[in-house]
Amino acid sequence: MNGDTTEVLATVRASAGRRGLGIGSLWALAALVIWLGLTEPPAIGWQLFLFAMGAAAIWLAEQMRRATQHGLELTRTVLRSTDGTTLAQIDAITGLDRGMFAFKPSNGFLLSLTDKAPAQWRPGLYWRLGKRIGVGGMTPGHQTKFMAEMISAMMAERNGPPKL
Repeated sequence: MNGDTTEVLATVRASAGRRGLGIGSLWALAALVIWLGLTEPPAIGWQLFLFAMGAAAIWLAEQMRRATQHGLELTRTVLRSTDGTTLAQIDAITGLDRGMFAFKPSNGFLLSLTDKAPAQWRPGLYWRLGKRIGVGGMTPGHQTKFMAEMISAMMAERNGPPKL
């Protein structure tokens, strides 16, 4: 695995169908709770709660739309977003979990890092909290599986053969 350190080895992008379904569902939820607050007005406190929930759903739909316009790229040295945000240096990755019971996004994987990083959330693409990064959500499983395999192979190469 020697060569150009800027060469993109794997890419993960949200599929158009998943984007449409996820964002559309949030817009439908927003419309439903706002409509409910207008046509069947409960007590004023509950009505304000419904409007706030509708506004929150609209905000989340917009955050998801913006986040899923971008993708993730894996190079020999870094995992980064196509908007230029660095998620993790490959040398800082200490573990990778794709197990069924891992706290990871749908169709994704979980990375453990050596150092804490600022919290960050891109709905449908990834989240970063402390020493953990969860990749996935609206991403196709075959893309995230390939990226996880590439990271696993780079970690194995870095750590050398197992000691007996």
